[in-house]
Amino acid sequence: MAIAKAERLMNLALCLLGTRRPLSKRELRESIEAYVEAFGPGNGAAGSDDSFNRMFERDKDDLRELGLVIETVENLDGEVGYMARRDSNRLPPITLDAEEAAALGLAAKVWQQARLAGAASGALQKLRAAGLPEDVDPYEAHGALEPRIPVHEAAFEPLMLACRDRRPVVFDYRKATAAHPEPRHVEPWALECWRGHWYLAGWDRDRGAERVFRLSRITGKVRSRAGRFTAPVPDVVTVRETVASWAGETADRSALIRLRSGAGYPLRAKATVVRELGDGWDELEIPYGHGLDAWLVEFGPDVVVLEPAELRADVVDRLRAVAKG
Repeated sequence: MAIAKAERLMNLALCLLGTRRPLSKRELRESIEAYVEAFGPGNGAAGSDDSFNRMFERDKDDLRELGLVIETVENLDGEVGYMARRDSNRLPPITLDAEEAAALGLAAKVWQQARLAGAASGALQKLRAAGLPEDVDPYEAHGALEPRIPVHEAAFEPLMLACRDRRPVVFDYRKATAAHPEPRHVEPWALECWRGHWYLAGWDRDRGAERVFRLSRITGKVRSRAGRFTAPVPDVVTVRETVASWAGETADRSALIRLRSGAGYPLRAKATVVRELGDGWDELEIPYGHGLDAWLVEFGPDVVVLEPAELRADVVDRLRAVAKG
């Protein structure tokens, strides 16, 4: 929704909620700044009455669609008046038990990103006013560790807004095997954090297929584009499942690698067998599935692939492609 329209609807809603008697179209037209600027006296706009009536009806319908209860009544001058009674537009009391309140309070404190910090803090205050007991600490209710969702990538905020507003975006993306980024035209669906990294799932217009992008590989600014989505948004977006399959989480085979001692903790966490070789190296057996070669390349000289030969060849090809760039 455009900022000007959102401000106009907000002012109209405040007028209707704040009045003690029904207001006519004429009174609303003379009271709301956006209407005065567009349809006020002396602006010379032809057909301004019809234009105002159409805008007012659209605005009224939009507010009703958003849930505002607007009454239409006859006022003292015989004109049709409008008002939104506060008792008709008040939410019912919120009742939360201790566990529900603690869970919501915990969720409100998870976000550490500056953009969401104020909203989360305000939400937490409303939760306490609605029934979160002062003596219920969300951290104590769910353990001693304080949860955090780290967001360091500059691309997170514009992509989060684009997912919410269903806006296509363009950004430069560097694949693990490429030395230079390439532009990607994407219809963003969902963001999800998996093992400390943020990923975007969406429709890649250039490739005509669903793709998942790691935010840390997005370079430069994320730019919004006008227009609608061209592909349907699935009911369930499986970001984690897709990334897990790339990393071999669903694999039914094993790969044998050498890993430098003290390096590659994510690989060690996945390993089914770890053997110390000495001389600063360990030998690991890890699940092998689609995309494992791209993941191993990220560890650079700390990893040497021993088996199978096809995985070793894929990793070598990727490293050579990066070296040529």
